[in-house]
Amino acid sequence: MQLKKLLLAGAGAIALSGCQYHVLSPQGWVGDQERNLLIISTLLMLIVIIPVLVMAVYFPLKYRADRADTSDYDPKFEHSTKLEVVIWGVPILIIIALGWFTYVYTHRLDPYRPLDHLEAGKPVEVQAVSLDWKWLFIYPEFGVASVNELAIPAGRPVNFSLTSSTVMNTLSIPALGGMVYSMAGMETKLHLIADSTGTFAGRSAHYSGPGFAQMTFDTLSLSDADFNAWIEKVRSEGTPLTRDTYLKLEKPSIATPVRYYGTVDKDLFQRVVELCVEEGKVCMGEMMMQDEMGGGGIAGIPNAAAYNYDRPRAIDGFGNPIDLPSNLPALDTEAFLISPDQICSVAAPKETTTNVN
Repeated sequence: MQLKKLLLAGAGAIALSGCQYHVLSPQGWVGDQERNLLIISTLLMLIVIIPVLVMAVYFPLKYRADRADTSDYDPKFEHSTKLEVVIWGVPILIIIALGWFTYVYTHRLDPYRPLDHLEAGKPVEVQAVSLDWKWLFIYPEFGVASVNELAIPAGRPVNFSLTSSTVMNTLSIPALGGMVYSMAGMETKLHLIADSTGTFAGRSAHYSGPGFAQMTFDTLSLSDADFNAWIEKVRSEGTPLTRDTYLKLEKPSIATPVRYYGTVDKDLFQRVVELCVEEGKVCMGEMMMQDEMGGGGIAGIPNAAAYNYDRPRAIDGFGNPIDLPSNLPALDTEAFLISPDQICSVAAPKETTTNVN
């Protein structure tokens, strides 16, 4: 029996060995606030859960059919105002409290809300791009970038701008706080801060294909001096990140090693957001303006490749690129033209005759 207990304890320890408790041991102001909300919500719900668990055991034992003393049995009992007040009043009060705390913390922890109220110094701007299956971090203030490694200064806010090259992903650093989706053709925001130095795990928290499990990165929370040294290291060791380099980096890959870029093309992140990094592609802002003006019409059909984005990025279920034609087949636009006479013949009402008996 003792051996069995030891084996069960060992199996439990092995099963729990992969657990991480970053959410309950945060290293930043945002994470602290989220942990507080989690604890408050749990304690409020335990006000109901604990009595229910106790009563689930107590009442069946006390009022079982074979009990010896049945003197407390009252066959005429049908209502108790006190019980009704407790049964309905306590849950209502808990729901009101949960609603209030949720409202307060939802606005306090809005991921789009800057952390200026912390008065923690000048924020660092980071542009994050989720690729298949890696993360690209661009530092526009310093003109450098890194792949699968994020460095931030401890004690200073970090303003993230996020987008994706293909499918949705989620930037998640559990030790620092919440997460926000990155989506193609959109720019989302996230604001975090690290209270102390250290290395924190980061990853995508949204399944995005066969390389999802390896879409991880280290977050290096450094002192100001070490952060500046890291920037200089990237600047000296890195290669240029041009539009052509980005298009090569964008190709699907799994378990990509850390990579540095010492220079970054101007407006590269904005072109990623607007899906026009490739030469000849129409940016989304221009596309929307054309749509507002009535679109390209039939004359724009031969130029359809300039508006196409997904076909060159098609992959199979294993993450391998699918070799689809890069351009749509040419179309005879004259076949779509309609003469004014044809329009009039279609629009004109047909004459009908009615027989009157």
